[in-house]
Amino acid sequence: MDEDPAIKTYPDIGLRAFGYKGRALVSIFIYLELFLAAVEFLILEGDNLNKLFPNMGFRVAGLKIEGKQGFVLLTALVILPTTWLRSLGMLAYVSAGGVLASVVLLGCVLWAGAVDGVGFHEGDVLWNWGGLPTAISLFTFCYCAHSVFPTLYNSMKDRSQFSKARVLLVCFVTSTVTYGSMAVLGYLMYGEHLRSQVTLNLPIRKISAKIAIYTTLVNPLTKYAVITTPIAKAIEDTFRLGSNKSLSILVRTLVVISTLVVALTIPFFDYVMAFIGAFLSVNVSLLFPCLCYLRINKAARRFGIELVVIVGILISGSFAAIVEWQKVMQVE
Repeated sequence: MDEDPAIKTYPDIGLRAFGYKGRALVSIFIYLELFLAAVEFLILEGDNLNKLFPNMGFRVAGLKIEGKQGFVLLTALVILPTTWLRSLGMLAYVSAGGVLASVVLLGCVLWAGAVDGVGFHEGDVLWNWGGLPTAISLFTFCYCAHSVFPTLYNSMKDRSQFSKARVLLVCFVTSTVTYGSMAVLGYLMYGEHLRSQVTLNLPIRKISAKIAIYTTLVNPLTKYAVITTPIAKAIEDTFRLGSNKSLSILVRTLVVISTLVVALTIPFFDYVMAFIGAFLSVNVSLLFPCLCYLRINKAARRFGIELVVIVGILISGSFAAIVEWQKVMQVE
């Protein structure tokens, strides 16, 4: 992107590497991935709010909505105004709270296991080959939001800071350590009884559990707008609506409504997460970047450590995607 100012989005990278077909393919994968990630945020909010307030219901236009569905609807209404912000620079201050929330959440889970009596005695299987593809696809889901980096880069006032601060390296390393630690803690604490979200396992009467759940509720609120902004901008650019603020707000509102409908229709967090990880995130976060890089940078095709690492990523990512995709399709 530094060498070619015309490249502003992830699909533009696909265009540079493989032409218009590459751009179309990358666009389909990236926007579908971001859309479903936004759906996951709504489901996540509904699950955790329902755990905190299990018997609460709502009345909307004379209709009574109970439990999780009501909380999903409420979350969408709360999040909606944040999606109207057109500048990612403004959203950066909001999303920065998500970084702090992730650290607090990890600390609360660790506290629940070490201090609140849960312990770390359940996980007794060190290696499970049968669950490896599922683990890879679920872990890859954690990187689904990283496909917004080109959009973030173009929203920066000083783009040189992106490379100076080594944003990509810091983000991937921090995410890997954080999510990996959470996965290990959750398994050691609850073993085979671990639910799709570790917060659903925590003893609700403990202060650490309540802080963890409230923190989990904050995270989607800070990230949802960042996730959906590339989708809205793509629609606005396609139909040339960027200069009309009212139409821009309408587009972003319709995006939120569409994610709400899907979240209410498919309210299963783990299945959606596995699908995104296996079919979309593996491609968007692992396979496509490697393929585009090899296509654009001819020097990278020479045999060496870099090429070996890239080929290893391509092989392992493809294997995990194929195996987990078959498992997802077998779910009735």
